[in-house]
Amino acid sequence: MAASVDYRSSREAREHFKEMLDAADGGRPATIARGKRRVAAVDADRLVHFLIKVHPSGAVAVAENDGWSVFIPGLPVAADGITLDEAVEEMVGALRDYAEDWVDRLHAAPNHADNWGLVQIVGLASDEQLRGWLLA
Repeated sequence: MAASVDYRSSREAREHFKEMLDAADGGRPATIARGKRRVAAVDADRLVHFLIKVHPSGAVAVAENDGWSVFIPGLPVAADGITLDEAVEEMVGALRDYAEDWVDRLHAAPNHADNWGLVQIVGLASDEQLRGWLLA
C-alpha cells in the first residue's frame, strides 16, 4: 500500500473516489492535481484536532466591572458577557461570523489572508471544541 494517493486530475479522482476517501479516512495523504495546484482530501476530525493542538487560540479573557470580555489579539473579533461562559459563547458565535465574512470577502484582504487556518478551525470544529480551544 502506497504512503499516499495522488490523482493527476479531477476525472481520475472521480474514478477512484472511494479509494481517495478510504485513504483520507485512514490518515494517508490523498491529493488531486488541479493545474499547478493540489487539493487534499483529509479526515476532518483529525485535521481539526491537529489544528487546535498546534495552533493555540491565544484568547484573552478580561474581567471587567459588569462582566467579561474575550478577544484574540490581532483579530477583529471580540465578545462580552455577564459571565465568562456567556462571553465565550458569544465569542464562538463571533468567530463563526468572522469565518463567514472571511469566505465571502476578507480572504482577499492582505491583513486577513493569513487567517486561513483559523477559518479551517472554526469551520470544522464543534461549538464544544471551540469553547475548549478558547479556554485552553
